[in-house]
Amino acid sequence: MHQVMYVHDAAALTEADLGGFFVGWPQPPAPAERLAIVQAADEVVIARSGDGTVLGFATALTDHRFAAYIPLVEVLPAHQGQGIGSQMLQALLDRLSACYMIDLVCDDDVVPFYERLGGTRLSAIAWRNRPTPARGEPVAASR
Repeated sequence: MHQVMYVHDAAALTEADLGGFFVGWPQPPAPAERLAIVQAADEVVIARSGDGTVLGFATALTDHRFAAYIPLVEVLPAHQGQGIGSQMLQALLDRLSACYMIDLVCDDDVVPFYERLGGTRLSAIAWRNRPTPARGEPVAASR
């Protein structure tokens, strides 16, 4: 395996850096929206190869005290199975260690991956607003 660097800053990312991700998503975010999502996260871990290619990224939304949610852990398909996703997730968990709860929602087929990393399967309820940012449309904040 080649050298992988993990950084916690998304400022230098470009739309082109995030091509090839979101494989299998029914409505993947548009390139500009991908960049906006990663740069808006409260916490981010970006995995880069020695030549600077982005191999993966993970994001978290958090108040840094009580709760955190990890919405994205993405690794380029050609680099999956090399420990990159595990390293990014562990880096996020370390940065979020002061939080009482850290939640991640995933598809059933990847539950074993997260269980191997110490996650516990729970029941959950979710709301999905449409239209979604996945199509590049802004979603208004509501209270």
